[in-house]
Amino acid sequence: QVRLQEAGPGLVKPSQTLSLTCTVSGGSVTKPNTFWSWIRQAPGKGLEWMAAIGYDGARYFAPSLQSRTSISRDTSKNEFSLRLESVSSADTAVYYCFGRGYWGQGTQVTVSS
Repeated sequence: QVRLQEAGPGLVKPSQTLSLTCTVSGGSVTKPNTFWSWIRQAPGKGLEWMAAIGYDGARYFAPSLQSRTSISRDTSKNEFSLRLESVSSADTAVYYCFGRGYWGQGTQVTVSS
C-alpha cells in the first residue's frame, strides 16, 4: 500500500514562501506513468489542484498559481515538494499530497502575521 505523508511549517507569515514536502512509502515516485500532486482545500471551499510532478520529472501547474509555484522531487528520498511564494491569507488551507489514488492525511497551513 502506498502511503503519503505531508510535512509543513503550520504557520507562515504573509509574503513569505511556503515549503511543503511529501514523503512517499510503499511505492516509488519514479514508477512509470505515475503522477504526484499537491491539492489544497481552503476553509469553506472545495479542493483545488495546484501542481503535479510526473514519474519522469515533468511538471504541471494550475494556471492560477503557476507564477508563484514550483514543484520538485528528491528520488533518493522518494519525496516531492512544493514551494508557494508570496503567500497571503488566501493561501490558508489544508494541503494534501496525492498519488496513485492515495492521499496524505493533510497538513494545515495558516498564513498570518
